Amino acid sequence: MVFSKICVIGLGYIGLPTAAILASRKLQIIGVDVDPKVVSTINSGKIHIIEPDLDILVQSTVNQGFLRAYTTPKQADAYIIAVPTPFGENSSPNLSYIESASKSIAPFLEPGNLVILESTSPVGTSEKMADWLAGERPDLTFPQSHGNKAEIRIAHCPERVLPGYIIRELVENDRVIGGISEACAISAAELYKTFISGVCTLTDIRTAEMCKLVENAFRDINIAYANELSIICDDLGINVWELIELANRHPRVEILKPGPGVGGHCIAVDPWFIVSQSNGKAKLVEMARNVNDGKPSWVINKVDQAVQKLKSTDKHHTSFKLACYGISFKADIDDIRESPALRIALELSDKYPGNVYITDPCVSELDRVYRDRLQMVPIEQVSDADIHVLLVDHNSFRQGKPDTGIIVDTRGIWSQI
Repeated sequence: MVFSKICVIGLGYIGLPTAAILASRKLQIIGVDVDPKVVSTINSGKIHIIEPDLDILVQSTVNQGFLRAYTTPKQADAYIIAVPTPFGENSSPNLSYIESASKSIAPFLEPGNLVILESTSPVGTSEKMADWLAGERPDLTFPQSHGNKAEIRIAHCPERVLPGYIIRELVENDRVIGGISEACAISAAELYKTFISGVCTLTDIRTAEMCKLVENAFRDINIAYANELSIICDDLGINVWELIELANRHPRVEILKPGPGVGGHCIAVDPWFIVSQSNGKAKLVEMARNVNDGKPSWVINKVDQAVQKLKSTDKHHTSFKLACYGISFKADIDDIRESPALRIALELSDKYPGNVYITDPCVSELDRVYRDRLQMVPIEQVSDADIHVLLVDHNSFRQGKPDTGIIVDTRGIWSQI
């Protein structure tokens, strides 16, 4: 099948780069986002997120007329859904964004259309999406009932990209493509081959969904080991950064670096999807999640100890200045989704009102709920802080550690200077 017009639902960290890359292949791309501000920004040739090279790509494809953003979908040959899949209470998955996106495109479906779910999802979500679409369009046939002969094809193709390298990895990385039927998977592969150089491997739709969850749970478990190791070493008076460097000299050992926790839209969320469907069998996956979710509390306790140490050295010390370095979930990006650094900064700001200052060169805009609780300042204004808490290893923070004050380094970049 020839795809000339593609509708991408959700213009966030995955949807927008995907839309821009497709548009760079001279395809007509309809981008859809519920936020009018996002739509306006993109249509002016600008971007609302930080990602290297994305601004150039969006500006070029918008100016050439291949990319246009809207708040509602339009008719297309294929639809790619890339909306959030957060978790709700008790870490249960929230599929409302996918359901809403599915129902929004249903009126525009025509025989021969392809619908791809890229959103990372619990196993079975793509089949639910197919049922939602079928419920909205009983006049069309779908693969859950008509297999390869269905008029609408449904596939799942999770992304595997690293923020900061999204444009390159969307093109170069291999893709796992699952279809409700074989024809669905083949059709989706034809679309992805228009812009990727990696290998497209076809499978069934449930295996494709589980593959992404397993990949991120694997990483979460390895990070949990590093984070737990840092806690143990702190109790034993051992420099965990030196220890890891020494242990990694073993030819078959590669311990990751610890941090203040785990954040982002994937690793901090996806393992819970496995836990929610495991009937208590995902014991190691759940334990790793609890270790990583508990690390921010440990960091806050270390800061509390620093505050008490500061006060004990000066009985008349009635106020102090506490600086938090970074609130994004990883270095050199502006993404704060599920960020442990943000959680720590918020809790410290609430605990020590008026004393806590936040600096982050990558995060320029915050929702009002965060803006009202955090004192954001340039890095120059925290050089005289009494306590320096390094939460994110932005490159700008690597230039040198503070000359004075107590240091709580959760990333190890000052501990080794």
